[in-house]
Amino acid sequence: MSERVVRLLGLGLRGGGGRVVVGVAGVRAKLQRDALRCVVLARDASARTVEKVERLARARGVPIVRGPGAFELGHGLGRPPVQAVGVADAALARGLVGSLEE
Repeated sequence: MSERVVRLLGLGLRGGGGRVVVGVAGVRAKLQRDALRCVVLARDASARTVEKVERLARARGVPIVRGPGAFELGHGLGRPPVQAVGVADAALARGLVGSLEE
């Protein structure tokens, strides 16, 4: 499942148009503006990151997907280690949330 999550996020990131936001600060800002459809948290995200992002996502009714570790998540997106990724695109979010059910 982790490989599929990274692959889907990579497609969203390459598609441009703000469909995917990378990093805790960007994810929190988009959540505060109700601009995300789901959030992916690295399985090894710090307790502080989990608390801040998860609390805000739950308050906004945004689903949370546990992804691979931060290094793997970042590497798959061509970035340094990444603890949080936000998805604004509804179809991409459905694909990620649906990957949990498989």
